[in-house]
Amino acid sequence: MQASDEKRRILPERATGKSLLYPIFLCLPLFAFFSSLFIGPFHISPVQLIDLMASRILGYATDYPAVYSTVIFQVRLPRLLLAMMVGASLSISGAAFQGIFRNPLVSPYILGLSSGAAFGAALSLAFLPGVSIQYAAFFFSLVAVGLTYFMATANRSTPIVSLVLAGVIVSAVFDALLAIVQIAVSERALQSIVFWIMGSLGAASWSKIYSASPLFVLGCTVMFLLRWRLNVLALGDEEARSVGMNPESYKVIFILAASLAASSAVAVAGVIGLVGLIVPHMLRMIFGPDHRTLIPLSLTFGASFLVIVDDFARSGLGFEVPVGVITTLVGAPFFAYLLRTVRSGGWE
Repeated sequence: MQASDEKRRILPERATGKSLLYPIFLCLPLFAFFSSLFIGPFHISPVQLIDLMASRILGYATDYPAVYSTVIFQVRLPRLLLAMMVGASLSISGAAFQGIFRNPLVSPYILGLSSGAAFGAALSLAFLPGVSIQYAAFFFSLVAVGLTYFMATANRSTPIVSLVLAGVIVSAVFDALLAIVQIAVSERALQSIVFWIMGSLGAASWSKIYSASPLFVLGCTVMFLLRWRLNVLALGDEEARSVGMNPESYKVIFILAASLAASSAVAVAGVIGLVGLIVPHMLRMIFGPDHRTLIPLSLTFGASFLVIVDDFARSGLGFEVPVGVITTLVGAPFFAYLLRTVRSGGWE
């Protein structure tokens, strides 16, 4: 009886009112994307934008100055696409980790991913100028996750508590190594390291999108196709085994897929906090914890959320602020508001 009650709690029926919000949340990235193309100090009208986009697709010439095309296709478009990719990666990874750990307060960085990435980026900026920052951050982020999983695994079992504790230890070690690097570098390199750690989309480019896209697509596709199994994992290991599923195997699959997606995002944008925590938890409180719905909504709303926040970061204050700072300042009180006002739809 207790197991059936828990299953009903984890897999709730979809309410009619909430189901009406699904198409809105799924289509939100399109609205955020096209509206954000007009935001910026350089004004471009909707007619000019449509004409420029059509000329690029159809191949005909326009009378607009070359700066119009530069602003749209080399500045705003890659930045918006990168923001959507990073927001979607962090959000879907956060939703997957929260399902695995059965805790809505878990983020993609719990296994030391962000600390490892920060150390790799700092190492590249300070001592390895010939090594790409993105590759170094990605490599060490996966090293951190791998060390965490290796430390937590014993007797072919990986308890959740051991994973959390191992993640804390690995994060502390990489934070200490990062501090050593910061002490040893010059002031100019230190400024670059600190700015990267804040998380920013100001250096967005097509090359970053191309480098991050394969891992983003791979990780998100795996989580999307296997999303219903997160519902079983959320019931506990014993419940998963009772229905013939090997929980350890699927934990490895989801941790690897979520780490690939989140690492690709951190490698190209730095450490952007709270997105992977707030977005899936907010969606869980609104729509319920059914991952068949939560995973695709995390993709779309996470992309929209970071685009909107980045619009404010680059235009709201008259000067550009790292988007990671804005997500923390905006996300923390908003998250506290949700905790006080919305009590249903998540783990109690």
